[in-house]
Amino acid sequence: MFESKIHDHKLGPRPNIRTDVFNKLKIYVYDLPSKFNKDWLANERCSNHLFAAEVALHKALLSLEGDVLTEDPYEADFFFVPVYVSCNFSTINGFPAIGHARSLIKEAVALISTQYPFWNRTTGSDHVFTATHDFGSCFHTMEDRAIADGVPKILGNSIVLQTFGVTSKHPCQEVENVVIPPYISPESLQRSQKSFPVAKERDIWVFFRGKMEIHPKNISGRFYSKRIRTKIWRSYGDDRRFYLRRQRFSGYQSEIGRSVFCLCPLGWAPWSPRLVESVVLGCVPVIIADGIRLPFPSAVRWPEISLTVAERDVGKLGEILEHVASTNLSIIQRNLADQSLRRALLFNVPPREGDATWQVLEALSKKLNRSVRRSHTLSF
Repeated sequence: MFESKIHDHKLGPRPNIRTDVFNKLKIYVYDLPSKFNKDWLANERCSNHLFAAEVALHKALLSLEGDVLTEDPYEADFFFVPVYVSCNFSTINGFPAIGHARSLIKEAVALISTQYPFWNRTTGSDHVFTATHDFGSCFHTMEDRAIADGVPKILGNSIVLQTFGVTSKHPCQEVENVVIPPYISPESLQRSQKSFPVAKERDIWVFFRGKMEIHPKNISGRFYSKRIRTKIWRSYGDDRRFYLRRQRFSGYQSEIGRSVFCLCPLGWAPWSPRLVESVVLGCVPVIIADGIRLPFPSAVRWPEISLTVAERDVGKLGEILEHVASTNLSIIQRNLADQSLRRALLFNVPPREGDATWQVLEALSKKLNRSVRRSHTLSF
């Protein structure tokens, strides 16, 4: 789909990611017909919106030719199945239109299980998929429907890289999974960082721009954000310490760069792209999403760079943040300045040492007990 020569020409030198870093991990990427991936890129937003990690990771893996990537499937530990299901972004209601996801994945599995022997020998336990939308492996955008549908049986043995994760038992993570960050364009962040001086005083104390419903119950009868965003607006909309905006603004990342605290409340799902934007732009994330499981905790020391406020305490935000500002804010900001933490949340093409693709490879290297190649090696 994305020829390596094109990547080398457009994206510069290949990354220095050696297989020995990941215990000699080898990944084979299936070359599927374009209807499973490339054709979806006709929608320009597909490669740039918050669900685009499925695209960026695919491109990043293909750029690793000669390193982790192998052209010989018989020497592979894992098999990456590049099916894009979040590309068909619906601008009407703000959701990815993923009604086609289950049938598309099923068709892809039927294809690879017919043309290759690798799926059938493990029923897919060494195969890797992405699910970069609200409720991940359940492939539905509304939680009640997602829970009712559950994880497709065909993926029951596979590994799913998904943006959804919670600490409690939940049907949508009842599959081997790795929580990954939502996609934020590294280029957009670089432009935003250039738009304001690094040493500039942060003149916004608490920031949030996004959907805050005055009446949170939508036409489906569901309550958006469990009413949390509505409570934030009602409690702090007139508070001069809080810079809250309900309208869209293309330059909002520059506002994050001016802010001390950035609110990251749940929406329909607990995760938010604001988590990535806040960390990279040096604003302390204030996470308001009970039980959220955050990406790459071994690389990103979330308790040291963010605040977690229980949903029930959202009405006390002002006093909570005042207390932090007067006690340990400088320590949190110093921790937040660590570039390695910021790098770990971004998908680059080609990948860079320590970035999000690197973290995915690191996570897979810890699951090599699923590798048929390794089990054969150990048997001799």
